[in-house]
Amino acid sequence: MRPFEKCPVCGGEVETKQVEKLLRGGRNTVSMKVAAEVCLHCGERLYTEDVVKSFEEIRGKLRKQEFSCLKMLGQSFTVAENWPNKAIRPTV
Repeated sequence: MRPFEKCPVCGGEVETKQVEKLLRGGRNTVSMKVAAEVCLHCGERLYTEDVVKSFEEIRGKLRKQEFSCLKMLGQSFTVAENWPNKAIRPTV
């Protein structure tokens, strides 16, 4: 039996898909693919309880800068304070 039969937001049909998820903890970010039930009507993503617990564990490791279970993919950047378009601001 699937953990979600219908979308709790709109009542639409859900389908299991691999989705990309970004998690932030402190100034660090993790990108991963994860199984989720995705509503075919509104796009809501639904995760099982054990996946949500893993998200919290990963966020905690990011905040504490415990990277032993993570693989570096590159570097992240934000725009500088002096970016000419004032509608665009740095994230940190």
